[in-house]
Amino acid sequence: MRPTRIAARGLLLAALPLATAAIADEAPLADAAEEADWDAVRTLLGRGADANDAQVDGMTALHWASYHDDLAAARLLIEAGADASAENRYGVSPLSLACSNGNGPLVALLLEAGADPNTTLPGGETALMTASRTGVPGPISALLARGAEVDARERNGQTALMWAAAEGNAEAVSLLIAAGADIRAEAASGFTPLFFAVREGKAEVVRRLLEAGADVNEAMRPGRSRRSPARGYAPLLLAVENGHFELAAELLEAGADPNDMRSGVTALHMISWVRKPNLGDDESGNPAPIGSGTMTSLQLVEALVAHGADVNARLDRGPTGRGVLGRPGATPFLLASMTADVPLMKALLALGADPTLPNDQGSTPLMAAAGLGCLAPGEVAGTEEEALEAVALALELGNDINAVDANGETAMHGAAYKNLPRVVDLLADRGADASVWNRENAHGWTPLAIAEGHRPGNFKPSPETVAALHRALLASGATTGSSVPESRDRAGESPSPSEAPSPSAPRPGSEDQGPRTLPRERSAAPGLPPDSPATPGRKGRASD
Repeated sequence: MRPTRIAARGLLLAALPLATAAIADEAPLADAAEEADWDAVRTLLGRGADANDAQVDGMTALHWASYHDDLAAARLLIEAGADASAENRYGVSPLSLACSNGNGPLVALLLEAGADPNTTLPGGETALMTASRTGVPGPISALLARGAEVDARERNGQTALMWAAAEGNAEAVSLLIAAGADIRAEAASGFTPLFFAVREGKAEVVRRLLEAGADVNEAMRPGRSRRSPARGYAPLLLAVENGHFELAAELLEAGADPNDMRSGVTALHMISWVRKPNLGDDESGNPAPIGSGTMTSLQLVEALVAHGADVNARLDRGPTGRGVLGRPGATPFLLASMTADVPLMKALLALGADPTLPNDQGSTPLMAAAGLGCLAPGEVAGTEEEALEAVALALELGNDINAVDANGETAMHGAAYKNLPRVVDLLADRGADASVWNRENAHGWTPLAIAEGHRPGNFKPSPETVAALHRALLASGATTGSSVPESRDRAGESPSPSEAPSPSAPRPGSEDQGPRTLPRERSAAPGLPPDSPATPGRKGRASD
């Protein structure tokens, strides 16, 4: 049997090149068109080749003529009987390819030859959406004239007008609006055409949408999306978040409400994050913005206040909890202090900000500047040098160095959270009372315990901060014994180095370990709940 099997296998192998050749020659016309060999195409058609012969993936010669943007070749093939509505195995038609190239005469030719003006790709993208994304007026006009559905939606609920708006294709936007496109249509993400244009900083498109009746204060209503922006977002806030300060100023001139807090945050609060975002993306996966225009963020702050923004507006929602600087009641100045943004602090002060207003838990700008609420040292905004300047400014402006908030925390607790030994030294030199700060907070942690790693989020100790706290305690005459209070609340606390498990022991936070770390504070815009559109949100760093 073995010789027979070998012989049979040899016959199969010998036949394989013949089969491969047969497959390769199955659609010689399409193959020639793929190579843009139009002389060969003419020759094959002259010999009677079928104009609709397709390659294994369904691509015909007419597909390739559209792909290569060759009007003459497409006309030749259509005259030879090519099907203008043929789709390859991926659902792509010659019309879709022509729209992608923005070739108006070719689109018109295909439509005249019977191509379906409402042809769609598998995801629901229509030819009109493709043409609107490309932005060339010719294909759009041709499709609309042949009955393309102007408000058709793809699987994310997006329309052709949204595609045109996001790409900044102003002429396409005008054509679609003139054809009756719904300027208030909402995608599943809650985005309208106006939101798409604002997010991308497409000022001319924004102007045309507003002229057509779009609401400058419309609020986002996310549907299926779980990413930010959140419910209640307005165009002004989206422009600020993405660093489009000139566009934001235009929206103010168009009537945008500078005090809108339907999303939980105002534009003035948002600027703190835009100016000094944390390292890396935020928890929604959005990077810091790149922005557009020449207006600076500080100039926008002035414009916001000039248009009536409340410089002392207080957030009415946001995260609170163990080790977190509570957002409810936070002012723009307090958030600027949290990122140690002295230029913004001074700008807000000059515009009438109260530099001593605490949040609802009594946490002051001084505490925020010192680092209160920092769960990931080294990952949050504000260097130690910047924090020193911000702390000094907060003290100069009247913040109480010995203030204690509702969680039993002080500015010294803040310096311990953020691992800022020089801030510890500064506070001690300025008179921070050890009998006040050397106490357990509501979670059972003293500043020294926090510096040694008894904290949520990041249990890495800071020997430099520990040493600074020891110096401060010794200078005050206080004892520097055990930094771990017996009464501390261990729920959510990570182990200190001395308690760290061996390599074979359970990892901190496992079921066997007992205590578990809490999730970090979100690193995005202050007080902003997570949720966003089906398309990406922020893009790179904004200018100051």
